[in-house]
Amino acid sequence: MIGGLPAGLDALVWDGEGAAPGDEELRGVEFFCLPYLRHAAAVPVIRRLPSLKVVQTLTAGMDDVLPYVPEGVVACNARGLHDASTAELAVTLILASLRGVPRFVRLQDEGRWSQEFHDSLADRRVLIVGYGSIGRALAARLEAFECEVVKVARRARPEERVHGVGELAELLPAADVVVLLTPLTPESRQLVDAGFLARMKDGALLVNVARGPVVDTAALLAELSAGRLRAALDVTDPEPLPADHPLWHAPGVLITPHVGGPSSAFLPRAKRVLREQILRFEQGEPLSSGH
Repeated sequence: MIGGLPAGLDALVWDGEGAAPGDEELRGVEFFCLPYLRHAAAVPVIRRLPSLKVVQTLTAGMDDVLPYVPEGVVACNARGLHDASTAELAVTLILASLRGVPRFVRLQDEGRWSQEFHDSLADRRVLIVGYGSIGRALAARLEAFECEVVKVARRARPEERVHGVGELAELLPAADVVVLLTPLTPESRQLVDAGFLARMKDGALLVNVARGPVVDTAALLAELSAGRLRAALDVTDPEPLPADHPLWHAPGVLITPHVGGPSSAFLPRAKRVLREQILRFEQGEPLSSGH
């Protein structure tokens, strides 16, 4: 239960599994929160909501939902909900990749003790591409690792020492780690193409915790296969990644199955976001992160 909502509020609960409620039950729905990790099942329900005024997601990205939101309906993402969890995973992927953890796990499976020298995060330059709320959370966590953080957003914000995306060509060659946090838009689709990757220094690490299509998979595979770059990917294109896809076995890659958000940090923050949005809606106030 969410708690803290007005008494008598009429709510219909569906978790996205099994059959959706019938048309009669859905007729009066004005505020629709899509069930987390069940967007594919929930998106068709949008067109069955004649009284709909608000579509709310529990994700930061809305690229898979916005095409289905009717004109005149407010669409809201969950800005801030996944900051802590996604930033934690980004740090995990960086450290695991640099310190050789995937190899050590494989050696453990073989019962082999092999001391090796690996890169440290200390003294490295980390370039964050897509410096929004998750980027801020990541930068705050990186401060303790004695590394330099360079920030890039769609537009430059000199007062925050944030570069514009147009400066990427100059910034990429000096970065040891490039973390992708940009939302998926027409401008960011395949932003990380062959040219982008070619500008990265030899041995650099690409970390994608944004959306899979931000990266040109074929171009990344070419760089990984050549052994020039490394990658840590929480998202891929295609997704889910088919079992026979060459990305699974490319050298220097660490893959997690889009788990930046799902953690113990999710539920309390999701309840808080949803409570605040419903209260704003009930009181006729502007909604947060509305499109």
